[in-house]
Amino acid sequence: MERLPKIAIPAIIAAIILIIILAKSAVTIDSGEAGVLFQTFGEGVVTDEPPMGEGFHLVAPWNKVFIYEVRQQEILEKMNVLSSNGLDIKLEASVWFQPDFKNLGKLHQEKSEMYKERVLLPAIRSAARSVVGRYTPEQLYSSKRDAIQQEIFEETKKIVESQYIQLNEVLVRDVTLPSTIKDAIERKLKQEQESLEYEFRLVTASKEAEKVIIEAEGKAESNRILSASLTDKILQDKGIDATMKLAESPNSKVIVIGAGDSGLPVILGNQ
Repeated sequence: MERLPKIAIPAIIAAIILIIILAKSAVTIDSGEAGVLFQTFGEGVVTDEPPMGEGFHLVAPWNKVFIYEVRQQEILEKMNVLSSNGLDIKLEASVWFQPDFKNLGKLHQEKSEMYKERVLLPAIRSAARSVVGRYTPEQLYSSKRDAIQQEIFEETKKIVESQYIQLNEVLVRDVTLPSTIKDAIERKLKQEQESLEYEFRLVTASKEAEKVIIEAEGKAESNRILSASLTDKILQDKGIDATMKLAESPNSKVIVIGAGDSGLPVILGNQ
């Protein structure tokens, strides 16, 4: 076997070193991610330039790149909070968030990759305790859930927006009350519903009675006006009109004019 030329050995060694350097220098950032550059012999974390975007990048082998997911993420948090009267409430909330892309370097420098545990979760817990503490169990169980959800979102956003975290939404998934309190609230709500239904039936019956009375009064007033307007002269005229129509009918046989007490016609049929 022939020996390699003396120049070939250094070339091979150089090629191997180059490959190692390239391997350490090559950074691939996947979709939905961004990179924060740390310059070992520079000023450390780069905060005055945009983060490294998706794709292939070459960096100096002595520098480091920290990869962050920058798409929207979800974190589910279960916590125990107290109502306004001191009852223990179990709250389950879903938080939609993502890091502030423009300030990703500052987020890494000040909060690190543990920003969710160090900033976001403490903020959502603090906001939830503050908001729920304003309401009674009855309000938490029924009508105020949407308001509570919005208030928790707003209070959490105030805390994290200066911490380079973008909060998109807070969803209250479940509010669990102590079983005894829940049963008492359900009984109370049922009684209130039954009371409302009873009041509705009373109001309906009262309106129906008023309607009957009004109709009766209207008919009585109509009859009174009609009776007052029917003079003997009007009755005679009406009788004459009726007599003329009956005279034209083939069923009329005998008509006696002026036979009634008031001079009205008397009609005699076939029998």
